[in-house]
Amino acid sequence: MSAQKEVFSSKLGMILSVLGIAVGTGNIWRFPRIAAQNGGEDGAGAFLIAWAVFLIMWSIPLIIAEYGIGRNGRKGVVQSFADLIGEKKGWMGGFVGFVATAIMFYYSVVAGWCLYYLTQAIFAPLPETADQALGIWNNFQGSNWPILTHATVMLLGGYIVLKGIKSIEKVNKILIPSLLVVLVISLGKALTLEGSGIGIKYLFTPDWSDLTNPNLWLEALTQNAWDTGAAWGLILTYATYMRKQDDITISAFQTGIGNNLVSITAAVIIFSTVFGTLSSTMSNSEILDVMKTSGPASTGLTFIWMPRLFATMGGGGIFSILFFLGLTFAAFSSLISMIELATKVFVDAGATRKKATIFNCVFGFAFGIPSAMNLTFFANQDFVWGVGLMVSGAFISYAVIKYGVTKFRTELVNTAERSTTLGPWWEIVLKYVVPVEVVTLLGWWMYLSATEYAPDSWYNPLSAFSVATVLCQWAIAIFLVKFFNKKLVTNNSKTE
Repeated sequence: MSAQKEVFSSKLGMILSVLGIAVGTGNIWRFPRIAAQNGGEDGAGAFLIAWAVFLIMWSIPLIIAEYGIGRNGRKGVVQSFADLIGEKKGWMGGFVGFVATAIMFYYSVVAGWCLYYLTQAIFAPLPETADQALGIWNNFQGSNWPILTHATVMLLGGYIVLKGIKSIEKVNKILIPSLLVVLVISLGKALTLEGSGIGIKYLFTPDWSDLTNPNLWLEALTQNAWDTGAAWGLILTYATYMRKQDDITISAFQTGIGNNLVSITAAVIIFSTVFGTLSSTMSNSEILDVMKTSGPASTGLTFIWMPRLFATMGGGGIFSILFFLGLTFAAFSSLISMIELATKVFVDAGATRKKATIFNCVFGFAFGIPSAMNLTFFANQDFVWGVGLMVSGAFISYAVIKYGVTKFRTELVNTAERSTTLGPWWEIVLKYVVPVEVVTLLGWWMYLSATEYAPDSWYNPLSAFSVATVLCQWAIAIFLVKFFNKKLVTNNSKTE
C-alpha cells in the first residue's frame, strides 16, 4: 500500500495522533512559565484571555485550513501548496516545513533532556537544595549526555516513523492516554498541597490593565501556536492520512480545545506545586520570581526548580517520576510528527520511506548537535523559528486566500460526508484577521527586538536575539526552499 493510500484506522486514532502533535513540551515546559512571565500584580488571567482569543482567531482557523489542504492533496507540505495554488508557490509549503524541521533539530534535544531527567527521577535521589539541583543541571550540560539523549530520541522516533502511519497511530494510542492519566494523577496530588489554592487563584485572576500591553498579545499568539501545532505543517501532514468521513471542523475544534485543556491542567499542576511548596517560606512576589526566572535557555522552572520542589513534599519521588514521564511522552509524540513531516516530503519526491526516514534522522541528529552542546545556540534557534511560525501561518492563510476562501470552505471542508457545517465566520478570520495579526504582531516584535531585546545589536546577525539574526536565517530558509522548489515539485508530480 502506498503512503498516499494509507489512512488512520479510526477517528480516535487520528485525534490521538494529532493531539500527539499538539500536546508537547509547549504545554508542560513552556506554557506555565510564559503565563507567569506575563502575569500582572493581581494575576495571570489576562494572559489566559488573550491566549484563548488566539485559539479561536488563529489556531483553530489555521488547523481547519491544514486539515483541508492535507486531506485534499494527500501530499506533504511542498506538493500540497503546489497542487493548491500552483507549482511556483510550492516553496511556501517548503518554508512551513523548513520551520517545523528547524524546530525539530532542537526540540529533540529537549526531548532528550526529558528522558534524562526521567531516568534521574527513577534511579537518583531528588536534590535537597537549590544549589544541588543547579549542580545536577550543570553537570548534565557539561557532559556528553545531551548529545546521547538527543541521539536516543531521534533513533526511537525514526524507528516508529519508518514503519508508517499505522505505527505512528499505535504509539500515540498508548502515549496520549498514558499522558492524560499521568496529568490527572499529578493534578490530584498538586491540589492536595497546602497553599496550592493561592497559585490557582493567581493563575486565573485577570489584571485587566495587562490587556493594553501589546507584548502580552504577541506572547499569547506565539504560545498558542506552540501549544496547538497550528501553522507548523504537522497537522497538514497527518491530515494526508485522514479518512474522508472524518469531519474537519469537528476534528479541528477537538484538537484545539483538547490541547488547551491539557495546557490549563499543566499550568494548574505547576502553579499549585510551586505555590504549595514555597508559600510557607516565601511571599507571593518571591514565588513568582522563581516561576518567571526562566534560567539557562528557559529551563530553570522545569529542570532545576521542579525536582527541588518534589523533594520537599510527601511522595515527591513518585510525583517526580510521573511529572517527567508525562513530559517525556509529550515531547516524544510531538517529535514523531516532526520526523514524519520531513519524511513525507522526501517520500513525495520519490525516495523510499526507509531512505527518507534514515536521511532525516541522521540530518536531524547532526543539525541538533549545536543546540545540544550550546544553550545560547539553542535559545537562538527557539527565538528565530518560534517567531517563524507566524510567517508559516501567513503562508497557509495566503494559500487558502489564493485558492478562494469560499471555494475552500464549500469544497474541501464542507464535503458531503461532513457531520457539521463550517460557517462563513471562518472565511473572515482567514482572509482578514490572520493577515492583520501577522503584520501587526511581526511589526511589534521587530520593534521590541530593536528597542528591548537587543537594542545595541539589533542589526548584528551574529547577535543571538537580534532582528538581523532572525531575518538572515529566514532569508537562508527561503533561498533554499525556492532553489529546490522546482526539483521537489517536479519529482512529486512524477509520483502520481
